Parts: sequence; structure tokens; C-alpha cells
Amino acid sequence: MRVTDASPTAVHPLTPTVSLTTLEPAIALGPLDGRYRGAVAGLVDHLSEPALNRMRLHVEVEWFIHLCATNAVPGVRPLTDDELALLRAIPAGFDADGIAEHATFERETVHDVKAIEYVIKARIKGTSLEPLRELVHFACTSEDINNLSYALMIQGAVRQVWTPAAASLVEQLAEMARAAKSQPMLSRTHGQPATPTTLGKELAVLAHRLKRQLVRVEGAQYLGKINGATGTFGAHAAAAPGTDWVEVSRTFVESLGLTWNPLTTQIESHDWQAELYADVARFGRILHNLATDVWTYISLGFFAQVRGQGTIGSSAMPHKVNPIRFENAEANLELSAALLDTLGSTLVTSRMQRDLTDSTSQRNIGVAFGHSLLAIDNVKRGLAGLDVNPAALNNDLDANWEVLAEPIQSAMRAAAIAGVPGMDNPYETLRDLTRGRRVGEAEVREFVAGLGLPAETTERLIALSPATYVGLAEKLVDEYLA
Repeated sequence: MRVTDASPTAVHPLTPTVSLTTLEPAIALGPLDGRYRGAVAGLVDHLSEPALNRMRLHVEVEWFIHLCATNAVPGVRPLTDDELALLRAIPAGFDADGIAEHATFERETVHDVKAIEYVIKARIKGTSLEPLRELVHFACTSEDINNLSYALMIQGAVRQVWTPAAASLVEQLAEMARAAKSQPMLSRTHGQPATPTTLGKELAVLAHRLKRQLVRVEGAQYLGKINGATGTFGAHAAAAPGTDWVEVSRTFVESLGLTWNPLTTQIESHDWQAELYADVARFGRILHNLATDVWTYISLGFFAQVRGQGTIGSSAMPHKVNPIRFENAEANLELSAALLDTLGSTLVTSRMQRDLTDSTSQRNIGVAFGHSLLAIDNVKRGLAGLDVNPAALNNDLDANWEVLAEPIQSAMRAAAIAGVPGMDNPYETLRDLTRGRRVGEAEVREFVAGLGLPAETTERLIALSPATYVGLAEKLVDEYLA
């Protein structure tokens, strides 16, 4: 076919008449705060910028209260119940007006933690607490407040949002494993037909792996410190030399539900964060393995995507239901792991006594957990839409009788050890029968019958099929899937 020469039509460039930056409410730059907001909204209460400022208020207020309760500073007095309630209402009631108030002070101070101090002092002005206003942020550096705030925020996000979602997924997968524990399935090692297993046993392996990582995450330590500008309690000792500041620090950190770190520079070293992120990333990598395996099982027809699939599978091909939940999970897990790895490697280093590389880094903790949480949601929804297709699994097994070469040669080895004649070179004998070609039921049984094995062994092997050659798979699911 001859193609005639033609001048291409010039593409008309888009010239927007409306700037998207001016629209209200503000348009999200990232998908976690836009398209996927519903799946990750629970993290906003823990890992957003307002959540950080609310937790800073909480730590500042509790430090004020702790100083009074321990008589750490000469001249302080016990607080009344009304005064305690007034102070604790500041972080508890932190709302849109509080966010705006903090923003106003930050524009003035150009310092987010100093603005927190000013918010509290403004709230107690004109009350019985005003004479004690200099207890706000007493002897603290910003990192004293920040490290405790982040520890509490991350602890809350992990325990109240991420772990329940992850645990729910693991239990969902475990239930699927139990339901499919007896369904035989042809294995594929290196992509080649291999010793059969059961679908449930393979799902149980993944559930078991994920559960181990959950246990590690659930056992994480959340460390904190409050010891001044370089970790020496210098300002504390200068202001009140008679106070046991080490004990005041320890009891305060532990009262927040954190593990006290006694030796730090200006910053808490963040090693615990790196440890936690490594475990969460590893959970995600195992989940990625699940997503790719299930995707492959769907492509082989072992699962049918039928339930809860009210969506369009393909814009062009009506017959298709694409495994998009698992594909989306893969991408989000890769993003999450990359961010968690970066956080883990960045946060454990700080030049000498302090640099600010952790400040921007920690503001992305919510993004890292957000992509992980979104992936968990996608996998849960994907799994919920699957039905096992026994016919496809059984047909796959029936088309691969050559996998019985393994049990036959193993039986020949046992017979050779027992002194049965004619059992020489069993591996090589089965290799010559099966390698590079397909053998069917009749050929396998004829071969077994002619081997000269003991009658009981011959009978057992002739009764064997790919669908029944699953070893202890069902028992393993019953006994070891928690």
C-alpha cells in the first residue's frame, strides 16, 4: 500500500484559561491526598502536618505538667484539676482554628516549634497559669519536642491504623489457605512443571511469612529523649542544679509510653525508626511476592475474578477482567519500600551533634506508610474478588504426568537400598523416560508395572496421580498456619 505524502496538521497547544493552583478547595498534588484519599485517610490523624503540631502541643503540655508534678524547678507549685484540664484541652481541641492560630505565629517566628510555644502561652494568658508561663518549653531544644512527637505519632499510626489493616489481610489470606488446603495444584519451580502441592499450602506459606513480619512490627520499640541542646542536660543543670534531671527525663519519656534513650546528641538517633521501617518494608516485599504470584495464578486460570467486580476491566475488550488490584499493589509497595529504605538510611546519620536532614525526611513518613496502606487495601479487595477454579487446576495437573518421575525414582532408590535387584540408576532411568517430552497416565503406569518393584510399592505408585501427589501439604496447613 502506497502512503501519500501529506503535511501533518499542526498540534494546537493547550492554553489554560484557569489556573488549577487558584481553585478552592486546594487540589492535591499527590494521589494519596487526592484519588486514593479514602484508603489512607486514617493516617491523617497521625502523620499529617497538623497531627505533628497537635502532638507537639501534647508533649509541651505534658512536660509543663511533669515539671510541676516533680517539683523539678524551684518555685513551681502543684496544678489544680482545672489547670490540668485547661492545659490538656489545648492539644485535645486542636482544630481548624488552632491550625490557623499556629500558622499565624509561625509566620511571625519562622519556626514551627517556637510557634507551638507561643500558642500555649497565648492560651494560658490571663489565667492562673500565666505566672508559670516560662515552664512552657523549659530547658528544651526543638528536637526534644520533635523526637517525642514523632515517636508518638508513628506509634499511633502503626498500632491503630497500619497493623490492624495488615493483620486483617493476613487473616483473610489464612482463611483462603484453610479453604483451599486440599485443592491440588501443579507447582512451577523456575517456571517449569514441578512437584504438585496444594493451593492452600502455597497461600499458607505467604500468610506465615507475613505474620512473622507483623510480630516484628508489633514488637517495635519507640524511643524518646528530653535532654537538651546536645544531650547533656546543660540548661537543666544550670537552671536547677539540685534536681535529678536524668530521673525527671526518664520518668517523663516513659510516662508517654515510650522507651527512654539516655545517650543522644541533640537528636534522638532514630535508629529505632530505621529498624521499624525495615520490617514494614520487608512485609511489603513479601506482599509484593504474593501479588505477583496471585497475578500469575489468575493468568493461568487457577483463580476466576468474579465476585465484587462491578468495574470495567478493559476500555476496549469487554471480556476482560484485569487483575488491577494486584498490579496497583505492586506499584504502591515499590514506592513504599523505596521511601522506607531512604528514610531508614537517611535518619540514622546526622553530622556531629545535629543537622536538619531528618526534618524534611520525617515529613514523608506518612507518604511511605500511605503507599503501604493503599497496597494492603488493594490486595484485600483483590483477594475478595477471587474464586478458585478447580477445573483449571486439575486440568493442569492431568497434563503433566511426568512430575511423577520424582516419587517413582525415590521409590526405586528405597528399593535399591533394601536390596531389590534391578534398581540401578533410578534417576537416570526416569530422566530418560521423561526429560524433554510429555508422558501420560498410561505410559507412567506401564513403566511402573515393568520396574520389578515389590508388589505393595508397585500398587501404591500405580494408584498415584499428579493430583494425589501432594505429600503432607494439607497437614502442614492444619498444624502450622497460626
